[in-house]
Amino acid sequence: MLFSAGGAVDPIPPGCSIQGRHVPFRTVKRLPPAQSVRNSRDKPRGIYGRVRANLWAAGVRCGRDAGKGVSMDHRRYMKVLKLDEAEVQARRAFFELTDEDLQRLAGLRPFAEKNTDAIVEDFYRLLLSHPDTKKFFPDEATVRRVKRSQCEYFLGLFGGKCDLAYVEDRLRVGIAHERIGLSTKWYLGAYRKYLQLIGDHLFEELRDAGRARQALESIQKIVTFDIALATDTYLAAKIETIERHQAAIRELSTPVIRVYDRILLLPLVGAIDSHRANQVMDSVLLKVSEAQAKVIIIDIAGVPVVDTKVADSLVKTTAAVRLLGASTILTGITAQVARTIIHLGVDISTMHTLSRLAEGIELALSLVGKSIQATKTAARARRKRKASRR
Repeated sequence: MLFSAGGAVDPIPPGCSIQGRHVPFRTVKRLPPAQSVRNSRDKPRGIYGRVRANLWAAGVRCGRDAGKGVSMDHRRYMKVLKLDEAEVQARRAFFELTDEDLQRLAGLRPFAEKNTDAIVEDFYRLLLSHPDTKKFFPDEATVRRVKRSQCEYFLGLFGGKCDLAYVEDRLRVGIAHERIGLSTKWYLGAYRKYLQLIGDHLFEELRDAGRARQALESIQKIVTFDIALATDTYLAAKIETIERHQAAIRELSTPVIRVYDRILLLPLVGAIDSHRANQVMDSVLLKVSEAQAKVIIIDIAGVPVVDTKVADSLVKTTAAVRLLGASTILTGITAQVARTIIHLGVDISTMHTLSRLAEGIELALSLVGKSIQATKTAARARRKRKASRR
């Protein structure tokens, strides 16, 4: 029912075809700059590059990408929902949408053409009178445009067809509603009003109550068929969006960073449960293998509690990393964490342990045959500071 194009919110009727138009996307602030976010235009690099890619797939645009629309991949949802000829026929059978119903709808085409304008005007009178739906109509030009689209949709109900092409066309609606965050209560509420208006005009026009009831029953069947398609697609798109957002969040929760050639850093922040522990291990092993790293530094300064589960996951991660030919350095160990580990009796002798991250980086460099050397300028500045203290 509601759809947005060109950056403005543009309502579209229930089940309306939306060909050649684009969905706007929620925008977020540009992600913080990072080294090696991109080393080419089409291949994101680094943690923020990967997060940007995940957000793009989820429908979120960042920075200069904000506001760019993409065509809805409704054909992909045909596969996700397994909408083939057999499925369409099964749905039609369940909704009891028979060939006789389609023929009856085709015969009602003159009624539809005669009453389209009146039904559409009454329909939008409701939408424009309610504050929560009125906000989707920014100006009069939008109202006029969507009324024309609504007329096309209404006439489409009386085409006498319900095949794969019809179904594919209806899938666009559910995807559009999920992308703009339209609540299903407005969508379903609009359909209720739609059916009421059609019924009122149908009984007034046909006069014959029996024929009018038959006609309204056929209309209800195809309308509820449309509702089911749009709702299924809406839910599938919503689930997919949530999963992609979760992937982006997981990427941020385990950001393995390249410090130097063959040296990686994983700064852990927040609580670590069994799910995140497995995620940490998977991420570490993947990045160590990809980078052919010799050393990975795991900094736990941001982990509030180190218990048996956390310590055990670190030991297992270290063992797995060692099988890949790399060493693990654990940094951020406070006095309290040290006491906890000893009290728990966890053996972490297989990894290097240091209190500060800076020391961990120095050790990692030494393990790959490198070292940090002070420049002459830095040395002179250090001597001056010492002299000023005397």
